[in-house]
Amino acid sequence: MRWDAQRTANADEALPGLELGAIPGLTRSVRTPEFAGVTFHEVRCRSALNRVPAASAMPFRWTVNPMRGCVHACVYCFARPTHEYLELGPGADFERQIVVKTNVAEVLRAEVRRAGWAREHVALGTNTDPYQRPEGRYRLMPGIIDALASSGTPVSILTKGTLLRRDLPLLQDAAQQVPVGVGVSIALVDGELQQLLEPGTPTPRARLELVRAVREAGLPCGVMVAPVLPWVTDGAEQLDALLTELADVGASGVTVLPLHLRGPVKPLFLDWLARHRPALVGRYRRLYGEGAYVPQEYATWLREQVRPLLVRHGFASPAGHREGRPDQWHTRWDRGLERTAVAEPAVVQAALF
Repeated sequence: MRWDAQRTANADEALPGLELGAIPGLTRSVRTPEFAGVTFHEVRCRSALNRVPAASAMPFRWTVNPMRGCVHACVYCFARPTHEYLELGPGADFERQIVVKTNVAEVLRAEVRRAGWAREHVALGTNTDPYQRPEGRYRLMPGIIDALASSGTPVSILTKGTLLRRDLPLLQDAAQQVPVGVGVSIALVDGELQQLLEPGTPTPRARLELVRAVREAGLPCGVMVAPVLPWVTDGAEQLDALLTELADVGASGVTVLPLHLRGPVKPLFLDWLARHRPALVGRYRRLYGEGAYVPQEYATWLREQVRPLLVRHGFASPAGHREGRPDQWHTRWDRGLERTAVAEPAVVQAALF
C-alpha cells in the first residue's frame, strides 16, 4: 500500500493482544488523514478461505473476508460481535479498528490451486463489506476475483460499496469463466435516515446507480432490502418507493428481511433509537423481548405487506398471490405475542446466479 501522509500508529493504538511483533501476522498499524480516527492493522494471514459451518444453514460453504471491521458504521450491523474475538468492542472499535489482510489474494490463489479444492461457490460480503472505502487503497479485490475465476470457482459479492464499479470489467471477464453473482444492499431511499443509520456508506442514489451499472455490464444484480426496521422503514409507501426505484434500475431480484438484533448489537441499536426515535424504544423492547429476531407474527405481516409490492414491480409471480391483510399489525404491538424462532437470514448470494 502507498498512502500519502500515512504514519505508523502509536503502541497504544495497536490491537490488544496483537501488539507489533507479538504475534506473527501483524506487520504494522497505520493511520492516514483520509480516514480520520481510523487505524488500519495490516496483517499477513495464513488462510483466506473460511469454511461455513453446516449447522448455519447458509446457502454456501465458503467465504473470504479481506478485512475485519467496517468503516460503513451501520448501526444495525450483525457482524459487529465478531470484533470481540479480537478483544475489541462491537461499537466504535468495529468502525475504527480495521484489520486488513494484505496478502489475502496471494494466500487464496494458493488455496484454490490445491488438488483437493472442489471449486465450490465462494461468497464475499457475508461479514464485512469487501468494497468499503479502504479497498480503494489496498486493492485486494482484483486479486481475489482473479484467483477465484482462474481456478474455476464460482463467486458472488454482496456490497454497499460503489467502488465495485472499478472492478466491473474484471467481473465481466470472470463471468466468461465461472458463474458470477452481484448483490447490492439498499435498505431505504431516505438520504437523511441513511446518514443516521449508515453514516459511512454511499448514498442510496449512488447504490441504485451501481445496480444499473452492474446490469448494463451484463451481470445479474440482486438487491437485499435489509434490514427492514419496524415502525421506521416498514411502511407500505416506503417499501413501494424503494421497489419502484429498484425496478427502474433493473434489479434482477429482491430479498426483503426484517431487522435482527443479536448479542451486543441490540443495546447499540436501542441507544440509537433513544437518540433518534425515542418513542420507539419501548415498542422495540416488547417486540424483540429477550430474543434477537422479530416474532413470527411480524415476519408474516411483513411478507404479506411486501408480497403485492413485489408482484406489482415484477419481482414476484402473481401466481397464488392473495391481497394482504389490512395494516393492523402496528396497532397490536403491545399485545403479548407468542415468540417463534425465525431462521437466521440467509445472505442473498444464493439467488444471485
